[in-house]
Amino acid sequence: MTTADSHRFTNLSVTVTDDGIWDVVLSRPEKRNALNLDTVDALIDLFTAAPREDARAVVLSGAGDHFCAGLDLVEHHKADRSPAEFWQVCLRWHEAFNKMEYGGVPVICALTGAVVGGGLELASAAHIRVADQSTYFALPEGQRGLFTGGGATIRVTDLVGKARMIDMMLTGRVYQGQEAIDLGLAQYLADDSRAHAMDLAHKIAENLPLTNFAICSAVSHMSNMSALDAAYAEACVAGVVNTQPDARARLAAFADKSGPRIRPQQD
Repeated sequence: MTTADSHRFTNLSVTVTDDGIWDVVLSRPEKRNALNLDTVDALIDLFTAAPREDARAVVLSGAGDHFCAGLDLVEHHKADRSPAEFWQVCLRWHEAFNKMEYGGVPVICALTGAVVGGGLELASAAHIRVADQSTYFALPEGQRGLFTGGGATIRVTDLVGKARMIDMMLTGRVYQGQEAIDLGLAQYLADDSRAHAMDLAHKIAENLPLTNFAICSAVSHMSNMSALDAAYAEACVAGVVNTQPDARARLAAFADKSGPRIRPQQD
């Protein structure tokens, strides 16, 4: 593994594996990796750079015991921002998370401990989320006199539904373990979320880059369209991806039965 230029990304530790996986760690453990403005700007820079520098996948985790406790409330309190100033802060959060979701590089979050408030907004912008037994999810904005500003009303609602989203915000309800998986807050529950996330990333990195790009950008765009427009867009994307020259060898391996076969998992 090689260490990426650390100075490029404030509060993020970045290493790159030989197969192009960016191992990114939120590095404010003393703050439970809460997101201050410098870290949000670093996420914008990182997810701008990743597709341009041929990252094959990104694994995002948090240093210490927690993934991310959300907005840095101490910074927010001290800044005493005006409504217009905080509006701009929220737009920067949206820029970071949109670059994650729509950028075309698979993003896998390895979750531990707190995935709370803005931390859940960050995780929900990833394509795959892996939790462990310590992981808990909450949106405590109601108790703190706040409202979500980083996309929870969109992405978390998509994951759990409007009624549960409102309940989480009003009551501070906490989800964890298998219940969180069943609700869609994460797709995997593992003993070691980071190891499992890295295993998934290595597997995903074996896919053709154009195919991964389409999966990790087009699906989200299509979900914002009408059914008729999404069907047309899907046909266009399939026309490009399914005829890419690099896919011919894989199709040939399927045809002559030399390639991997899809089998059910054995217990």
